[in-house]
Amino acid sequence: MPNTVLYTAEAVSTGDGRNGHVISSDNGLDLDLAVPPELGGTGDGTNPEQLFAAGYAACFHSELRAVAGRQHTPLRDSTVTAQVGIGPDGEAMGLVVTLVINVPGMEREKVREFAEAAHQTCPYSRATRGNISVELRVL
Repeated sequence: MPNTVLYTAEAVSTGDGRNGHVISSDNGLDLDLAVPPELGGTGDGTNPEQLFAAGYAACFHSELRAVAGRQHTPLRDSTVTAQVGIGPDGEAMGLVVTLVINVPGMEREKVREFAEAAHQTCPYSRATRGNISVELRVL
Protein backbone atom coordinates (compact mmCIF):
# COMPACT_ATOMS: atom_id res chain seq x y z
CA MET A 1 0.00 0.00 0.00
CA PRO A 2 1.18 3.52 -0.65
CA ASN A 3 2.49 5.56 2.25
CA THR A 4 0.75 8.66 0.92
CA VAL A 5 -2.37 8.77 -1.20
CA LEU A 6 -1.95 11.42 -3.91
CA TYR A 7 -5.34 11.03 -5.57
CA THR A 8 -8.56 9.16 -4.85
CA ALA A 9 -11.06 8.37 -7.59
CA GLU A 10 -14.65 8.08 -6.46
CA ALA A 11 -17.62 6.67 -8.35
CA VAL A 12 -21.13 5.79 -7.22
CA SER A 13 -23.15 2.88 -8.59
CA THR A 14 -26.95 3.18 -8.52
CA GLY A 15 -29.78 1.04 -9.79
CA ASP A 16 -29.24 -2.68 -10.11
CA GLY A 17 -25.42 -2.80 -10.17
CA ARG A 18 -24.58 -4.34 -13.55
CA ASN A 19 -27.88 -2.95 -14.95
CA GLY A 20 -27.60 0.44 -13.36
CA HIS A 21 -25.64 3.65 -13.62
CA VAL A 22 -22.22 4.87 -12.51
CA ILE A 23 -21.06 8.44 -12.04
CA SER A 24 -17.76 9.80 -10.79
CA SER A 25 -17.62 12.48 -8.13
CA ASP A 26 -16.32 15.00 -10.71
CA ASN A 27 -18.99 13.98 -13.27
CA GLY A 28 -16.24 13.08 -15.76
CA LEU A 29 -17.63 9.56 -15.92
CA ASP A 30 -21.39 9.23 -16.27
CA LEU A 31 -22.51 5.94 -17.81
CA ASP A 32 -25.42 3.56 -17.99
CA LEU A 33 -24.46 -0.03 -17.30
CA ALA A 34 -25.88 -3.16 -18.88
CA VAL A 35 -25.09 -6.85 -18.70
CA PRO A 36 -23.59 -8.02 -22.03
CA PRO A 37 -25.67 -10.39 -24.18
CA GLU A 38 -23.14 -13.19 -23.56
CA LEU A 39 -24.16 -13.07 -19.89
CA GLY A 40 -27.87 -12.83 -20.57
CA GLY A 41 -28.31 -9.05 -20.76
CA THR A 42 -29.21 -6.49 -23.37
CA GLY A 43 -25.74 -5.01 -23.85
CA ASP A 44 -27.34 -1.55 -24.02
CA GLY A 45 -24.62 0.12 -21.97
CA THR A 46 -21.11 -0.22 -20.69
CA ASN A 47 -20.20 -3.05 -18.33
CA PRO A 48 -17.70 -3.33 -15.47
CA GLU A 49 -15.33 -5.48 -17.52
CA GLN A 50 -15.08 -2.76 -20.18
CA LEU A 51 -14.35 -0.17 -17.51
CA PHE A 52 -11.68 -2.41 -15.98
CA ALA A 53 -10.17 -3.04 -19.44
CA ALA A 54 -10.03 0.68 -20.18
CA GLY A 55 -8.38 1.49 -16.86
CA TYR A 56 -5.87 -1.35 -17.08
CA ALA A 57 -4.95 -0.55 -20.72
CA ALA A 58 -4.38 3.14 -19.94
CA CYS A 59 -2.43 2.50 -16.75
CA PHE A 60 -0.23 -0.21 -18.28
CA HIS A 61 0.41 1.90 -21.40
CA SER A 62 1.51 4.82 -19.25
CA GLU A 63 3.86 2.58 -17.26
CA LEU A 64 5.23 0.98 -20.44
CA ARG A 65 6.07 4.41 -21.85
CA ALA A 66 7.67 5.44 -18.53
CA VAL A 67 9.85 2.30 -18.47
CA ALA A 68 11.01 2.93 -22.04
CA GLY A 69 11.52 6.63 -21.30
CA ARG A 70 13.86 5.82 -18.42
CA GLN A 71 15.99 4.03 -21.03
CA HIS A 72 15.72 7.02 -23.39
CA THR A 73 13.64 5.01 -25.86
CA PRO A 74 10.50 6.77 -27.09
CA LEU A 75 7.58 4.50 -27.98
CA ARG A 76 6.08 6.00 -31.10
CA ASP A 77 2.60 4.81 -32.12
CA SER A 78 2.49 2.31 -29.26
CA THR A 79 -0.81 0.77 -28.16
CA VAL A 80 -1.95 -1.44 -25.32
CA THR A 81 -5.19 -3.36 -25.63
CA ALA A 82 -6.61 -4.97 -22.50
CA GLN A 83 -8.91 -7.93 -23.02
CA VAL A 84 -10.84 -8.74 -19.84
CA GLY A 85 -12.71 -12.04 -19.77
CA ILE A 86 -15.24 -13.13 -17.16
CA GLY A 87 -16.46 -16.64 -16.48
CA PRO A 88 -17.19 -19.28 -13.85
CA ASP A 89 -14.46 -19.87 -11.28
CA GLY A 90 -15.79 -22.55 -8.98
CA GLU A 91 -18.96 -21.24 -7.39
CA ALA A 92 -18.10 -17.60 -8.19
CA MET A 93 -17.17 -15.61 -11.28
CA GLY A 94 -13.55 -14.86 -12.10
CA LEU A 95 -11.59 -12.62 -14.43
CA VAL A 96 -8.74 -13.26 -16.85
CA VAL A 97 -6.74 -10.53 -18.61
CA THR A 98 -4.65 -10.43 -21.75
CA LEU A 99 -2.61 -7.29 -22.42
CA VAL A 100 -1.76 -6.94 -26.10
CA ILE A 101 1.26 -4.67 -26.53
CA ASN A 102 2.10 -3.22 -29.94
CA VAL A 103 5.07 -0.99 -30.70
CA PRO A 104 5.45 -0.79 -34.49
CA GLY A 105 9.03 -0.74 -35.72
CA MET A 106 10.60 -1.95 -32.46
CA GLU A 107 12.25 -5.32 -31.99
CA ARG A 108 9.79 -7.70 -30.33
CA GLU A 109 12.24 -8.79 -27.60
CA LYS A 110 12.90 -5.16 -26.64
CA VAL A 111 9.14 -4.55 -26.39
CA ARG A 112 8.79 -7.69 -24.26
CA GLU A 113 11.58 -6.43 -21.96
CA PHE A 114 9.76 -3.13 -21.47
CA ALA A 115 6.42 -4.91 -20.99
CA GLU A 116 7.82 -7.27 -18.35
CA ALA A 117 9.32 -4.32 -16.47
CA ALA A 118 6.06 -2.35 -16.71
CA HIS A 119 4.16 -5.39 -15.42
CA GLN A 120 6.25 -5.25 -12.23
CA THR A 121 5.43 -1.61 -11.50
CA CYS A 122 2.00 -0.90 -13.04
CA PRO A 123 -0.51 -0.37 -10.19
CA TYR A 124 -3.15 -2.54 -11.92
CA SER A 125 -0.63 -5.35 -12.45
CA ARG A 126 0.46 -5.13 -8.84
CA ALA A 127 -3.15 -5.14 -7.61
CA THR A 128 -4.08 -8.21 -9.66
CA ARG A 129 -0.87 -10.21 -9.16
CA GLY A 130 -1.69 -13.60 -7.66
CA ASN A 131 -5.43 -12.96 -7.95
CA ILE A 132 -6.13 -13.31 -11.68
CA SER A 133 -4.28 -14.59 -14.71
CA VAL A 134 -2.63 -11.79 -16.71
CA GLU A 135 -0.98 -12.67 -20.00
CA LEU A 136 1.37 -10.27 -21.78
CA ARG A 137 1.11 -10.69 -25.56
CA VAL A 138 3.63 -8.72 -27.60
CA LEU A 139 2.77 -8.23 -31.28
